[in-house]
Amino acid sequence: MSNRAETGVWVSLITYLLLSITKVGLGNGLSSQALTADGLNNVTDVLAAGGVLIGLWIARKPRDEDHPYGHSRAESISALIASFIMATIGLEVLKSGIQTAWKGEAVPPDLSAAWFALGCAGVMLAVFGYTRHLAHRTRSNALKAVSKDNLSDALVSIGAAAGIIGSQWGMPWLDPTAAVIVGLIILKTAWGIFKEMSHLLTDGFHEGDLSRYRDTMEKVKGVKSVVDLKGRMQGNEVILDAVIEVDGKLSVEESHRITEILESEMARRHQVRQTHIHVEPDRSPGSDR
Repeated sequence: MSNRAETGVWVSLITYLLLSITKVGLGNGLSSQALTADGLNNVTDVLAAGGVLIGLWIARKPRDEDHPYGHSRAESISALIASFIMATIGLEVLKSGIQTAWKGEAVPPDLSAAWFALGCAGVMLAVFGYTRHLAHRTRSNALKAVSKDNLSDALVSIGAAAGIIGSQWGMPWLDPTAAVIVGLIILKTAWGIFKEMSHLLTDGFHEGDLSRYRDTMEKVKGVKSVVDLKGRMQGNEVILDAVIEVDGKLSVEESHRITEILESEMARRHQVRQTHIHVEPDRSPGSDR
């Protein structure tokens, strides 16, 4: 699965590299600050995608003495670093756009810059569809972050095109204003990725997912109740720790068989590969002890 995730990141990286070079060059040549800002946005994407690739390579390493659970969290760390890179360049784009708009130095750019920006938006929408599909199939958090960035980049290009077109109607300030909006979108995307990855790295887990897992466990024959259930992410893998109650008269072998069925059900229904289960006798009122 990690190889497929890497393929998606490579597609994004190569696309970003080509678009960033072209946008920055044409943006300067056609006097469009919005298109230049869009190109700088893609430069952040090249750096971020490169960081994600490194994270995926590290995450593939097997367990060792220092990492008994493997290296899969490197994938989330790479996405976190990518958010810092995006925020840094987003602030620079925002600062440049505000300064130009405030000083009133903007001149209307060439209209062809708008059509080029719209074409780039179409390319990024296609890449977004591809990476989103792969992220869903591989359950890769890093690739999921990349796909979100793909979508924001398509929207950024559309916004840049709108600013360029608007600047042709006697409002040259719309071009730097579009650059400011691009900077804000970059910062918003960076914050979203940072928030999600920091949540995962601090062992945060969505309560709704735990509720679904609990329902599945309590439907397994022999499980009286799920006393406690905790979850955490190890890279793109879910790890669950559960305490269940079973009939106190069951033998150790019978209790163990229930845990095996539970593990199998969690893998089949929710793709949870690691479910650690502690068994206790049923202590509910009226139960036999």
